Parts: sequence; structure tokens; C-alpha cells
Amino acid sequence: MKNHYALGLQQVQQELNSLQTPGLYWITCQRQEDARILLRQVVSQQNAATLISAADKPQALMTPDPADGPARMPLFSLPANKASLQQLESDFARVLDSHSGLVLFYSQAELWAKLSPDELVIWLKRMRRMLINKQITLLMIASGTAIIHLRNHLQGYFRQLDGVAHLDFQQDSWQYRINWWYSADKLLADRAIRLSCIEDQFIAANESEQNIPLSLNDENQFLAQEGVLEGAPPLSVQWQLFSDNESVFSRAQQANAATVIFSLAHNQDINSLAKMVHSLRRSRGSALKIVVREISTTLRYSDERLLLACGVNAIVPTAASLSRFLTTLEGIQGQQFSRHVPANLNALMQALQPLQQKGYLPLDAFCAAVQQLMSNTLLPENDKGLMVALRPVPQLKPEQILTLCKPRRFGDLVTLINDRIYLFLSSCRFNDLDIALKSIFSLPHDELFSNRMVWFEDNQILSEAHKIRQLTPVVQRDVSAEPIAAVPQPAHAAETVRSAQTPQPISLNLNGVSRP
Repeated sequence: MKNHYALGLQQVQQELNSLQTPGLYWITCQRQEDARILLRQVVSQQNAATLISAADKPQALMTPDPADGPARMPLFSLPANKASLQQLESDFARVLDSHSGLVLFYSQAELWAKLSPDELVIWLKRMRRMLINKQITLLMIASGTAIIHLRNHLQGYFRQLDGVAHLDFQQDSWQYRINWWYSADKLLADRAIRLSCIEDQFIAANESEQNIPLSLNDENQFLAQEGVLEGAPPLSVQWQLFSDNESVFSRAQQANAATVIFSLAHNQDINSLAKMVHSLRRSRGSALKIVVREISTTLRYSDERLLLACGVNAIVPTAASLSRFLTTLEGIQGQQFSRHVPANLNALMQALQPLQQKGYLPLDAFCAAVQQLMSNTLLPENDKGLMVALRPVPQLKPEQILTLCKPRRFGDLVTLINDRIYLFLSSCRFNDLDIALKSIFSLPHDELFSNRMVWFEDNQILSEAHKIRQLTPVVQRDVSAEPIAAVPQPAHAAETVRSAQTPQPISLNLNGVSRP
């Protein structure tokens, strides 16, 4: 009879909560703190266990001590490099046996990027062969910013892995998603369980209190801000038009399954709209259809993600025609909103809009803000924004460019280092870069800069931020004590300034700006 180990997830069915021997299982966690809690919870269920860590020291992972578990447990550290990974199978064969209990291997997701896909397949095959020979169960737990990349790779290793699952943090709860899990001669796949964390223990949440409307007799009604119809009258007796979004929200608080349509014309209205959407979705249930129509180009994809996370069924971009908008409304009829909406709106907004800064920052503050954003695991990997280095044309000095640089969105940051302007554009995609630069600079950006460099991957941005943080401007000065001297501008730039009646560069108080 096969020996079985327990994960320790409370109120989760046994088949999804156990690991058989021999076995090779892999669980990925979005956040490092969740991986630590899970690790200690698994250890607390064992009579014998062995812990290997290629990230933090294993003693730190077991702090605070698990409530239960083995009285003594072997702890091993592994250097976080490719050679150590490739040697791990032979180390296991030499040190471990069937009396080692459940073996847990904790690492950062970035470690596995050191192996190519072919090397990882070979590694898994060799490890699985050793586990079968030694009658050992190995549970891999990984976390970190590169977790999405690792998850995508694990999908293809069904033959080598007995189970793959993912633990995702969702502000007020966790979703435990099982790709497949083999236990007790049963194979279960494609399961999702919502978990709560109580006293450092993951426990299945009670979903019975979901808000299901008692009546759907208003499912054919449309409650809309009048601007979404581009001046057209109500399309039928089922349509009710209101002068502003607040009036739509007030009426929608009595709706059960109606289609509620908000308009969005200004970026500064996004947070207030998100609050209205969140309140409706939490209070009126899943049958309500909530739509946002963009009246002017306003949304970045981070804003779209926020609105969707708050409970929006569909967002109609400003480029969509009225007929396309009406087709979208038709397409969502009968839908039930199935995604989880966290109760804590402030935590949700802070997670999806983490940078509440904009404009000029000294170099150290600029780099710190960028590095903080890059470490946010709730934002999509390699899609958190752009780092742009801009070199002014010879006729202009970088200090003058700063007087023309007016970032308007939170998360758009600028700093000055020697002869370059560095911009970080949060939640800006590469194909939107020219639009963003046109909005930020009061003169045509292609006339202000002789060249530019762009970084968009997380590792590239982090590397560049670290590099420029080590640089020291050629000469430091106190800009508040001395105004910036004006220099001649190019003729075409001067003509543009006069035609647009843009004021000439003026004295600017910035701390830590350098000049030659």
C-alpha cells in the first residue's frame, strides 16, 4: 500500500490534499510570504520531513515554528545556481532515503530560468527516476516575480509531474488552482478552491453567502449615462438615460440584472468610477451587467485591469462606433459575472495602481520607485511599464527639457542624469509610447530629442535602474539658488513655441539636478 502525505489545507477534499509515494509535485505561489505560510503548514502535518532551500536560509523559512510537525528535521541549503540544480539529483540519491519523510524543496522562480526547457525536462526525468528508486515524495514550492513564466513551462510536464497547482493572492482571499493532481490512484484536474488564511493556516472559504438576486425581472432594462449614445434619444422604452454617472449609480442600486452603462471622459474620474462599480458588484450581485464606454482616449491597461477587477463586464474603447457598442451590449446579455471581487477596495486599488507619484524625482527616489513597482507580483510580468532614456538635441540642455515635461498620470516619473532625461511610464505599452510622449511634452518630442532608448522587460528595467543609480552626475548643484540659463532653441522649435504661445523656459526649483 502506498504511503500518503498531507498538504494540511483545511476543509479541502482528501484527494486534493494528499501526496502519494513515490511522487513529484510542484506548487507555485504568487507571493513569497504565502509560500512560507504554505511551507510551514505542510511541515506541521508531517511525522518526518526534510527541507532544502535554494532561496532564504531554511531556518528562516521555519520561523515562526510550525504548530506541530516533526521534533527534528534535517535542513539543507543549496546555492542558487545552475550547477547546483543539475547536481541536486545525485545529492538526493546520496543523502536521502525512504526514512527522510516528505522532502520539500523551496526556491525562487527565477532560479528555474537558468535551465533551458530541454534541460528542465532532463532534470525532471532524472529526478523522477531517483524518487521511484528511493521511494521518496518531493514537493517543490516556488515563488517570486518570474512565477508566471515558470507556470507556463510547467503546463507541458504532465508525464513527469504528479501534480501542479498555483496559489494566487486576491487581496482578501486566495485562489488555489489545481492543473492536475494524482493521488490515491485518482487523477483530478482543472479545479479551483477559494482559501482564507486564519492564524497562518490556509482553509477553504465558505462560498455559500454569494449574493444571488431573487428576481431577474429587470434583465431587459438599460440604465445609461446619456453621453454613451452620442446624443441619440433612448433606443426603446427599456432605456433610461441619466445626466451623469452618479445618477446612473443611484438608480442601479435598486437593480438586479439590468445593464448599467457608465461613461468615462477623463482620467481623473477612474478612481471614483471604480468605487461605484465595486459597490454595485458587491451589493447587487453577479447578474448585473456593468459596462464602461470610453468617451475620449483615457484608459491605460492598468486602469482597465482595475475596472475589470472591480466588477466590470465589458469596456468599450473610444474608437468603437455606436453600432459596435450596441453589439457589445447584446453580447453580454444573460451573462453572470464569475470573477471574485475583493471586499477591500483600497487594497485592490493600491495593488493595481501602486505608484501614487508623478513628475520629477531625484535620481535615488526615481530608482527606488521603479524598483518598488517591479517587485509587485500582482502586476503582469514584463508588462508593468516602460523605461525611456532621451538625449536632447545639441541646441537644448536637459534642464530646459524638464520645463517642457509635464507628466499628468500617477506612475509617470522623470529624472535627470548627466546629459539624458529618464522617463518611467507606468502601465504604458510599447505601441503607446509615442502617444504618451506627445501628452507629456508640450513640444513635438521628435524635435526635442536626437535619440532614445527603451526598456520594457522587468529584468531590463531593474538592471538599468540599478546601473543609473550607481552613476554620479558630473557636477551637483542647488537649482533653487541659481536659475537655469536659457540657451538658443532651434528655429523650428522657437516657431512652434510662438505659434502655441508657450512660455519660454523659466526658473525651476528641483533638488539634485546637475549641470555641466
